This record gives sequence, structure tokens and C-alpha cells, in this order.
Amino acid sequence: MKLAREQTDADLIVVARAVRTRGLKGEIVAELLSDFPERFERISAVFAVGSGEKKALQLENHWFQNNRIVLKFAGYDDVEAAKSLIGFDFALPESERMKLSENEYYDWELEGCSVVIKDGPTLGIVRGVLRTGGVELLAIEDDSAREHLVPMVESFVIKIDISRREILIDPPEGLLEL
Repeated sequence: MKLAREQTDADLIVVARAVRTRGLKGEIVAELLSDFPERFERISAVFAVGSGEKKALQLENHWFQNNRIVLKFAGYDDVEAAKSLIGFDFALPESERMKLSENEYYDWELEGCSVVIKDGPTLGIVRGVLRTGGVELLAIEDDSAREHLVPMVESFVIKIDISRREILIDPPEGLLEL
């Protein structure tokens, strides 16, 4: 896969974040930020995004180590070169995202969506998705900057319309007062 250099940051999805160097040959240990680590089998290039910079990088090799991924990029052949990538996010064009099943969404697709209460007003904007080990929670910020947590279960979240950037909810009485 070749990367077009004109990608904007908004058109990118982050799949890993550089944490530290490894060894003497310019390898980077990165935190996996993808639910699909197998995607790295098909990746030959990524964008490194961070510190106001964006660089196209060619991926020479990768392997998994203790829930992280080790990445080796062309032209980064020693520790000093690799250090320059620490803190950068590694991203792909949004068009390379993995296809999800129906009624499954990426967190970044939900973030920024308006949340409307059924037969009521707009509650606020999704600021994030919290993963608690059980049911995911929509973290919604209202106009007064108060946070509301709404479980992402079918009985509460009635409809998600990504194209309209809108989520319709029907929360039980008292949930939004918590």
C-alpha cells in the first residue's frame, strides 16, 4: 500500500503509538491502538503523526511482543533515529479501516455525535467511549460541561446515525441525574 501525502489528520485512523526504542537497529515498541492487530500483515506504510508533524514511513518489518507491537521502518536504522519517533502516533488512511459488523462502530465515529433524548431535547455531545470491562459507556458532555454516562445497550441507545452524526437515546428515569 502506498500512502498519498495529501492525507489530512482528520482522514487518518491511529493504529499504534510509539512508546520506546528496542535494540540497536532502530526498532520501535508501540502500544497497539487497534482491535485488529492482524491488519499489520497487510500494511507496508503508515503515517507518523505528532508534534505538529506528519511523516510517511515505509514499514520493513513488525512482530508482536507482550501485548505490544515492535515496528521497524525504512531509514530508521539505529537507536538515535528511532528515538525521534517516540510519542508519535502511527496512522492509516480512514479508507483502510477494518469493516465492522452491522451495529458496530469505532469510538472515533461516535465521538462528536449529538445525543438526543427520545421525545426530548438534545442532551449533549459524545466526548468518548469508556470501556469498563463490561458494557461500554457513552461519555456525553452537556451545554453546562456536565458529564453523563449512558450504557451502550439496545434498550437505552435506540438509533445511531453516523451519517447525521446523531445518536437517539431513551434513558430510564433517573439515569441522567446520576
